Amino acid sequence: MLSQINLFLLPILLIGLAIIQAEENASLTQKLTVTLPSGDRMPVIGFGTYRLRGDSKVKQALDNALGVGYRLFDTAEVYENEESIGKALKELLPKHNLTRKDIFITSKVASRPESSGANSYESLRHSLTRLDTSYVDLYLIHSPEYFSHSVANGNFNFSKIRDETWKQLAKAQKDGLTRNIGVSNFHINHLAELLSNDHGVKPAVNQVQWNPEHHRDNLLEFCRSHNIALQAYFSLGGDRNKINLLENAVVKKVAEKLGKTPGQVLLRWAVQQNVLVIPKSLNRVHMIENLDLNFKISDEDMKNLSNLQNS
Repeated sequence: MLSQINLFLLPILLIGLAIIQAEENASLTQKLTVTLPSGDRMPVIGFGTYRLRGDSKVKQALDNALGVGYRLFDTAEVYENEESIGKALKELLPKHNLTRKDIFITSKVASRPESSGANSYESLRHSLTRLDTSYVDLYLIHSPEYFSHSVANGNFNFSKIRDETWKQLAKAQKDGLTRNIGVSNFHINHLAELLSNDHGVKPAVNQVQWNPEHHRDNLLEFCRSHNIALQAYFSLGGDRNKINLLENAVVKKVAEKLGKTPGQVLLRWAVQQNVLVIPKSLNRVHMIENLDLNFKISDEDMKNLSNLQNS
């Protein structure tokens, strides 16, 4: 009878040991940071909150995320969850023996007429109120042009709008409302334009869609050459392009070879190129797995993964 019980418990024990090992590996990876031009250290792996809404849902997700080691939380004005995140962090930081200085908060100014341009400074102030904090660690221009759903018909000078938005963000950094500023979804031409008139502050980060089926290597090289950290969203495949990379045969083959999940392979593919990532999961085990990237993909497999874009 005892041997039967032991056999029954063995798979459970093995799963438990695997989770413990993953937690240990995750604790190593979550300490990885990059140093921004300001001198601030930014976690390589953060927690994304896109489409995460509702006070209870946000609180539960952030509670688990803080518990397993996440210290960077990415939000935006248009995500409509800043207030929920602010409430959750105020309650959860003491629970996890953390203070505001122990975490890194990113938000973004909405690329729409009422939020960007000359209104950007005030947009940040509103975000700070919702987040219940005196500053964010990073504030981004969400898009180089207005979101398509934000405007009907109009002839906008987006170059001028970007310049005014950046001017306001530079002022906000000087005034201490944000420690760092950056951009999102910017192409090389947008970055070159900004760098030619940066109002005294160069962008610290460019957050873009980045995965094996959607990546622009020339953009990565440009960012590297100008000391701009590239941060990825939709690392596992984007709903924008209806991509499900988790089921891709090449990704699954590499994962099987390494004894990792497809999600871990996709995240490691980015991190191995010095690209920062912000995966989202509501599952605690998956949260741990997404932090457990302390392994290496071979050069050949890195190339095979990168070539998915051309297949």
